Amino acid sequence: MQQTRKDPLTAAELPSTLALLTEWAADRYGELPALRFRRDGKWTELSYAGLRDRARHVGRALLALGVRPGDRVAILAETCPEWTHAHFGMLAAGAVVVPVYPTAGDEEIAWVVTDSGATVVLCEDALQAAKIERLRGEGRLAGVREVVLMPALTDPAESGTSGDAPALDVLLERAAGRGEGDLATIIYTSGTTGAPKGCLLTHGNLLAVQRASVPLVGGGPGDSTYLYLPLAHLLAQLIEFTTLLQGGTLTFFGGRVEDVVGELAEARPTHLPSVPRLFEKVRSVVLSLAESQEGGRERFEEAVRIGVMAAEGTLPPDLRDAYEAADKALYGLVRQALGGRVRWALTGGAPIAPDTVDFLRACGIEVYEGYGMTESAGVLTLNHPGAVRYGTVGRPVDGVEIRTAPDGEVLARGAMVFSGYHNNPAATSEAIDAEGWLHTGDLGALDDDGYLTITGRKKDLIITSGGKNLTPSLSELAVQTSRFVSRAVMVGDRRPHPVALITLDTEEVTGWAAREGVELTAPLSRDPRVRALVQEAVDAANTTVSRPARIRRFAVLDEDFTVADGLLTPSLKVRRRAVTERYADVVDALYGEGSGGDGEG
Repeated sequence: MQQTRKDPLTAAELPSTLALLTEWAADRYGELPALRFRRDGKWTELSYAGLRDRARHVGRALLALGVRPGDRVAILAETCPEWTHAHFGMLAAGAVVVPVYPTAGDEEIAWVVTDSGATVVLCEDALQAAKIERLRGEGRLAGVREVVLMPALTDPAESGTSGDAPALDVLLERAAGRGEGDLATIIYTSGTTGAPKGCLLTHGNLLAVQRASVPLVGGGPGDSTYLYLPLAHLLAQLIEFTTLLQGGTLTFFGGRVEDVVGELAEARPTHLPSVPRLFEKVRSVVLSLAESQEGGRERFEEAVRIGVMAAEGTLPPDLRDAYEAADKALYGLVRQALGGRVRWALTGGAPIAPDTVDFLRACGIEVYEGYGMTESAGVLTLNHPGAVRYGTVGRPVDGVEIRTAPDGEVLARGAMVFSGYHNNPAATSEAIDAEGWLHTGDLGALDDDGYLTITGRKKDLIITSGGKNLTPSLSELAVQTSRFVSRAVMVGDRRPHPVALITLDTEEVTGWAAREGVELTAPLSRDPRVRALVQEAVDAANTTVSRPARIRRFAVLDEDFTVADGLLTPSLKVRRRAVTERYADVVDALYGEGSGGDGEG
């Protein structure tokens, strides 16, 4: 019978493998909306039964192409409904899914497809297919025997009848034959250094995360989760799995990533998972609007303070009127800008600024920060309703053990942890020790109640020439709380003191200039008034960290970091080594004699 209840699923109710997820969900949720997306400028929906039928169509087509259980099938596409159709069709056919970032260059594509042993590549459109065919023509994808356009595979109207495909019962038998120990996907880490490593994740690894987290996070029929993150990244896939297991609606963004904030008012989600950058941008926009009025910043900060007290249930009666006024002037407007229904936000992948968390909570939006990595199938710890401690990444989810090594490295063990890297036993032995502990590479601490705080990456640790150990992420995050700063990268290993490379949020800088009636000179990085704004950000950050970690000098770069220029990973993490190598001359100048005082570059 079709389910419409809202009580949490139990782990025992979930399907035995992901190969059966769409069959299980269609039986449970039937004609309820599974996917929502824009086509020809209009929002449309696909039911759970419709999603099952699309997945079946893909699965049968793959069987007709000769895909056998365990065969690797790569998918090269932007986040879109067809990605999800193909995803579950591949799993039903017994294939091992190999996601490829649509932004990947030739070298990365050739490496991932070849190293994984993919024999079939699904491409979003003719442009991506042409890229694959060109690489095949150059002899760089020798193992690929089929290149298929996704619309022809996922849409029965595009591909005609399935008369030549194996019967449905053949596909269903294939799907039912998959087990928890079978490989489900090889996800290549977008790592900040070196060639990507393929993480081997089984159905059991991925379902262990769902069994542990689905009962904790609220959601169900009637809820809508907005998905704009790349489905080539595991976090987006976890969102996909969780939403569909709960019977919610997966709402796909309909334009460019730069348009996400503007589209939220139309999408009207109840759940908004994101990297911190989106939430920080929303706060920056609102603060900029507030500062356009005299005394606006002070009123903004007071409104946030009052809102946080209300969220924590500590609002004094004499501030009730002030809270109601702030709700009309600020909180309510922010909620409406996000669609008016968001009540739950999830963030991960990078630390989120405390000011941003306070801002969202003041507006009535709960923010839950979690922690995990591809090697742990995405989740190890999680803040969730009923167990949240702000400033931490939560407590270990069910089935996970966490401890810290003597040097502070976070170690984890549990059913989520992968078996190793594909074709890379040396890296596997470095990642997983003889007792099964995953060495995460992150530094952290557990408090008395089991909440984990992440303080930085072990490999990013800076040791100055004076022997001081510094964690750059603390100083960087402090600088990036300024809305005028996009990125900050601290440098100082084997140097006398830390310096920083800083990029600008040009929208915020130009907006400030317009409000102040200031005519800026190009490039912005050289304008003394802009550099003064950055100096204020650095000075403020320096008051929050230890004296050895204070940034002595900085350089403002002419351009921001991007995925396309190789300085950000597809999940928007800074490739620290690539940045320091590209700007080595700038760094050297910051340490040069006669370079001046703070702020000189």
